[in-house]
Amino acid sequence: MEILIDIVLPVFGTVFIAYGAARFGWFPDAAVDSLSKFVFNFAIPPMLFHTMARRTLPDPIEWEFLISFFGAGYVVWILGMLISLWWFRRGFAHASLAGMTGAFGNTVLLGIPLILTTFGDAGTLPVFLIIAFHSWQFFAAVTILVEGSRGRKGAIAGIPWAILKSLLTNPILLGLLLGLAWNIFSLPLPKPVADITEFMGRAALPCAVFAMGASLARYRIRGAIGEALVGSTLKLVVFPALTYVLATHIFTMEPLWRDVAVIIAALPVGVNVYLFAERYDAGTPAAATSMLVSTFLSFGTIAFVLHFLGVR
Repeated sequence: MEILIDIVLPVFGTVFIAYGAARFGWFPDAAVDSLSKFVFNFAIPPMLFHTMARRTLPDPIEWEFLISFFGAGYVVWILGMLISLWWFRRGFAHASLAGMTGAFGNTVLLGIPLILTTFGDAGTLPVFLIIAFHSWQFFAAVTILVEGSRGRKGAIAGIPWAILKSLLTNPILLGLLLGLAWNIFSLPLPKPVADITEFMGRAALPCAVFAMGASLARYRIRGAIGEALVGSTLKLVVFPALTYVLATHIFTMEPLWRDVAVIIAALPVGVNVYLFAERYDAGTPAAATSMLVSTFLSFGTIAFVLHFLGVR
């Protein structure tokens, strides 16, 4: 009950309020777009810079932490593809998106607020380390799978440039990398810069959660309930369970780092799965339904994960 009241309810309560506000037209689409742009371009990047410029960095990098999370993610991805191919009899492109459904979570708009609400500043470094590798890696994987299955070698050859372009133009990654560089070179952080970035960063968490909830109102249950339930189960149950096994019984790491990896693995399906499904016209109903179903189910599953991990 304490976990529900102190951690889960503030975050998911804001999600549900935002969803209702947007669903009933009290927060229009234009406002959702503007708030999302503010979060991605002006709130989270300064928060990342301010935090990473001051944090003590791990030496060496916690590779076992990353392997536990992303190793579990790719195992779940393959499992999702196999289920889609053999059980639901879908094509390879559709199956690729089904695999991504089980592995790709809402790490920015929901993950950052949830981790910082749960662990405070102590959770910043591990969650931002996952974010640094998360999107571009999974985006590259799904692009290679789908484009390769359709014989578009030119598109595959352009992936390295697309990744580099994404890294150089993504405000969140730029804020993260700039903060890391500032830290590595031990540069002094002028007080005005520290004060401004800290002040703007305070808006990141509530605005990110509200933007995430409001954006969900744009999507609808579009059928493919069976596939959506399988995808949601892979994302909310199998992914965090496998991450926990790897981080606890295969590798060794601090409990906080393990807990962050498991909680991020337990996040609901991210909206980019739906966007890729639309882009490739492969499994769009399943992606949309999975995103909505997993988000509302995650209110309970994340509470269970926090209780299981002994988070207080």
